Amino acid sequence: MIKFDFKTYAKSFINEEEFNSLYSRKNEMIEKLKSYEMTGWMKPISPELVSDIKRCAKNIKDNYDCLVVIGIGGSFLGSYSFSKLFQKYFDDRSFSVIYAGTTLSSKYLEELQHHLDKKNFCINVISKSGSTMETTVTYQILKDLLRRKYSEEELKNRIIITTDKATGPLHEEAMVHNYQTFDIPENIGGRYSFLTAAHLLPLALNYNIDDIIEGYYEGERLIDIAYEYAVTRRLLFNQRKVVENFCVYEESMSAFTEWLKQLFGETEGKDGVGILPMSTIHTRDLHSLGQFVQEGNKILFETFIKVTNSDSFIEYNKQELHRINNIVLDSVVKAHYSGGVPCLEIEMTELDIENVSSLIYFFMLSAAFSAILFNVDPFNQPGVEVYKKEVKQALEK
Repeated sequence: MIKFDFKTYAKSFINEEEFNSLYSRKNEMIEKLKSYEMTGWMKPISPELVSDIKRCAKNIKDNYDCLVVIGIGGSFLGSYSFSKLFQKYFDDRSFSVIYAGTTLSSKYLEELQHHLDKKNFCINVISKSGSTMETTVTYQILKDLLRRKYSEEELKNRIIITTDKATGPLHEEAMVHNYQTFDIPENIGGRYSFLTAAHLLPLALNYNIDDIIEGYYEGERLIDIAYEYAVTRRLLFNQRKVVENFCVYEESMSAFTEWLKQLFGETEGKDGVGILPMSTIHTRDLHSLGQFVQEGNKILFETFIKVTNSDSFIEYNKQELHRINNIVLDSVVKAHYSGGVPCLEIEMTELDIENVSSLIYFFMLSAAFSAILFNVDPFNQPGVEVYKKEVKQALEK
């Protein structure tokens, strides 16, 4: 179960008449969202695709001890953040999933090669365009390592390509070498691709993806509250609250906030508008950024994600530590609100697969609605291409 409270600690910043006026346009905005071509993420997933993903995942676990997922941004953050939520902090299981492709650090890639040289590994490279630089560099380096260890015939079993179904260099390579492929649908962009093979294949190695899919579509029922969240954010922006700080109190949720930052940053940050997403992990960051939030420049509002119950039990001074953690959260909300910071609250009874999957759908709806309220296209990211052109020109000199 998930509960939402966008009023208690934000109402003094929201004009009720303005809120009602904007919220009354909900049905209009829902229809506008559905009119976009890039809304495949709102449609049912093919049962045949689910079966293919399960079959591929079983083959990987039966034959290898490591899968390297190569991707960046929307091709990687969904499954990466989800897996970080549920894996043990100190994990010694024999099969591992390594996420790579997010850096051009030579030190990291050199050490990754040394690590994988001792592993029986396979690769899942993910890029809709097939030409993302960081992904391409990492893929080429690790493919060269595979070639040093195995025959070209063996590479057909060890390389899985997830890309556009018809075009792009990765698609062409897969056709030439007969690599196994999965498609990223044409009507789904990277940051909205959680319920595609790009994320479900890596997740199928350690989780029941039927539970993920069921929880995800449960999120459809949250469409009204997702629009309420978008309206609240828009009205706070009008009050010059131009930064949203996502606050979590579980260390395992840090990667999830990275997914949130990409989702909202790329979706609404265009044409000189949008809310800058940031994140803090508490209680750690209360001792670094907490001072600024409490008494600094009032440019931000906060969205707290709370987990009511925990399946881990540890006591401190005869009190349950998880309860103490949530007492701190509640106290911080009150303190920051008293300091002039609006605080929105999302509360999950349990940190489980169903709740998180529903919350993912909720945030995707909210981000899309937010962009529409800013009068920008929720599904493009033209600004991302600017630095790529600069890099290309510099490399060609």
